[in-house]
Amino acid sequence: MTVTDIEGELAPFRPGEFLMEDFIEGFDITPNTAALSNGDPSRRICESVHGKRSIATDAPLRFGKQYGTTAQFWLDLQTRYDPDLAEDRAAEQVAAIEPLRSA
Repeated sequence: MTVTDIEGELAPFRPGEFLMEDFIEGFDITPNTAALSNGDPSRRICESVHGKRSIATDAPLRFGKQYGTTAQFWLDLQTRYDPDLAEDRAAEQVAAIEPLRSA
């Protein structure tokens, strides 16, 4: 999955979006079915796939077992997404910061 922003740069993609499109839809199940089969609360899965929350810290273990991946795979997705999102949200503020110089 590749998503570009207005300037044509690759936009960060949510791990929950990846979960939905490549795994839940790929296995032709619903988020509720995914939650029931791995013991995750349904609400947590639904909020993750709709971008309302990050993937929970214990979810990578469940997803790894459920989808034949590793926990590290899911942790890496979230770890790459969070700084990209923070950079997008704070870009103007960060650009305005003047570096400190020693006296």
